[in-house]
Amino acid sequence: MSLISNHMPTAELQALDAAHHMHPFTANDTLAKRGARVITRAEGVYLTDSDGNQILDGMAGLWCVNIGYGRHEMAEAAARQMKELPYYNTFFMTTHVPAIALAQEVTALAPDGMNQIFFASSGSEANDTNIRLVRTYWTEKGKPSKSHIISRKNAYHGSSVGSGSLGGMAHMHAQGGLPIEGIHHINQPDWWSEGGEMSRADFGVARAQELEAKILELGEDNVAAFIAEPIQGAGGVIVPPETYWPEIQRICDKYEILLIADEVICGFGRTGNWFGSETMGIRPHIMTIAKGLSSGYQPIGGSIVCDAVAEVIGHTEFNHGYTYSGHPVAAAVALENLRIMKEENMIEHVRNVAAPHLKAGLETLADHPLVGEVNVAGMMASLPLTPHKESRATFAADRGTIGMICRDRCFANNLVMRHVGDRMIVSPPLIMGREDIDTLVSRASKALDETYAEAKRQDLLKAAS
Repeated sequence: MSLISNHMPTAELQALDAAHHMHPFTANDTLAKRGARVITRAEGVYLTDSDGNQILDGMAGLWCVNIGYGRHEMAEAAARQMKELPYYNTFFMTTHVPAIALAQEVTALAPDGMNQIFFASSGSEANDTNIRLVRTYWTEKGKPSKSHIISRKNAYHGSSVGSGSLGGMAHMHAQGGLPIEGIHHINQPDWWSEGGEMSRADFGVARAQELEAKILELGEDNVAAFIAEPIQGAGGVIVPPETYWPEIQRICDKYEILLIADEVICGFGRTGNWFGSETMGIRPHIMTIAKGLSSGYQPIGGSIVCDAVAEVIGHTEFNHGYTYSGHPVAAAVALENLRIMKEENMIEHVRNVAAPHLKAGLETLADHPLVGEVNVAGMMASLPLTPHKESRATFAADRGTIGMICRDRCFANNLVMRHVGDRMIVSPPLIMGREDIDTLVSRASKALDETYAEAKRQDLLKAAS
């Protein structure tokens, strides 16, 4: 069957969408009035909407389309598996070849001593799994009181009740009775917004030591684990000071706290290594994976578990699982994704070509009057916007006002660039070449110029008092 190129007019599609489709993280009434942008196809690093506009995807979908769009090999892998075994579960002492092969492949890429994986369909599901994993581990070790989990404010670990509780986003916790009992949050290592007069190095140590203080407050015998993203993604691409992770590692080791590295965004090449834990020098007990595992072509995630934890869990019946854990089609597509990444030397491309060129390009924007600084880690970056660079001031306008203007100007210039408050972020496909990166930077620069002009017109270039 050929690709569907004919469709209803955009206005009719938007009306149907508004009538029947509830969007995530959206005020749907507002979206209905405005009309959703209808994406109809994609190829490489470009999207095409229902009006025929070609849009450079600076966010790789939702941090996930690492190998780019339109890879026919992925569709063929899915079709082959659907014909052979479209579905079977891994409950009731059964398994299947795609799950076996993917488990072997992923754990071979993982750090030494991490040889088991529990499959899920998303990062949210995997982090829900992690809550039960670490609590079951300590119960089986004869320490059932070790049930509390420490996370960070402004972290994102998913949007289910469990994973949303692990995350530290206040607007999420305001709905649905979150966080659940036994989840605690310390401050994030965001020097730009919260470092004050401290040096980056001192700030990194100080924020890490909040973990030790929280452990002592709760009691070492009550704390099961600490969970964190190597580099915060949805929180605004917060790259921690170099002093942060070594101190976190020291504290976890000292108090025998399990360390969970949420690799949903950082994993599978985004930071220039297979995992962000390698880039940041972390030794986790559990790693959460999803997104780049299949480049978004199929929903799949999981928890990579170290041997010590897996051995203890293996002694009991772990009463947990999902209908689609290790789904054969998703597993086959993930295997094809990893094959493509390895055969095309994608990690080396990121490390040696794409990431350095993205960094150099974005750093040309550092002199823009709105840009406070440029943070780049591999193929993810953030540009905090400010009315006054030297003081790292916030805007007097409501948080996100300037960021939303900039996001809209990016869209108007056919660039997907996300805003988190007044911080602009990018996380493009890993396959981007120099020419595509130059286009991204050029369109971002134009959007910043237009944002500055609009903010000036609306008299929004004032710092908060």
